[in-house]
Amino acid sequence: MTAHLTRRGLLGCGCALGAACFAATALPNLSLAAVPSSKKTTLTADQALEALKEGNRLYQTDSPVRSVQGRERRIEIALGQTPFVVLVSCSDSRVSPEILFGRGLGELFIVRNAGNCVDTAALGSIEYGVSQLGVPLVLVMGHSRCGAVEAAIDVVKNNTVFPGSIGRMIEPIVPAVLSQRDVPGDFTENCVRANVNRVVERLRSASEPSLLDPLRAGKLRIVGASYSLDSGTVDFFNQG
Repeated sequence: MTAHLTRRGLLGCGCALGAACFAATALPNLSLAAVPSSKKTTLTADQALEALKEGNRLYQTDSPVRSVQGRERRIEIALGQTPFVVLVSCSDSRVSPEILFGRGLGELFIVRNAGNCVDTAALGSIEYGVSQLGVPLVLVMGHSRCGAVEAAIDVVKNNTVFPGSIGRMIEPIVPAVLSQRDVPGDFTENCVRANVNRVVERLRSASEPSLLDPLRAGKLRIVGASYSLDSGTVDFFNQG
């Protein structure tokens, strides 16, 4: 039997051939039969923390920073990521972790929401980063004049009721605010730090083996921090 191609079949072969040629030329470092990478970071928790501190020191002085990005980096990590920190941060547009730590693609596994809280989705993301990606460090970072914390303060001081899901979102911050009512110093900043500490302690006391086991083995650190919008400084505290 003589084989022949219909017009539709010929076009289909041409499209498939074109896609294969594009993949081979545009992504020279990727095999057409490539499989996801299982590599993990080689940094320890202490080394990961020092990398963040050094990156922020350079950011404060506008010094050149080592930021891995661009086409080559994108291709390098296309089949697998090797982040060295899970960073729980506020959604505030002025707090961009990659920028203020001078890091690039594939280095920070970021969990962001207003008030840097940890709900079920956030906790699952943290556990995934630690257990599946091999991340040795979790950093919980608040920031000065945080709007979510200020909203929780408004609830405590004025019995303010926020509409929709906003009220439910800031509920977990309220206990942190209540704990600071008689503490000297800037009330808002004290509440920001208390909220960070609340999350840090919750993660450290987690019953899930994915966090508990590496903590007990000394392979994981969970640390708190606060970012100053004015100075660009990240102050690390409750470092365990």
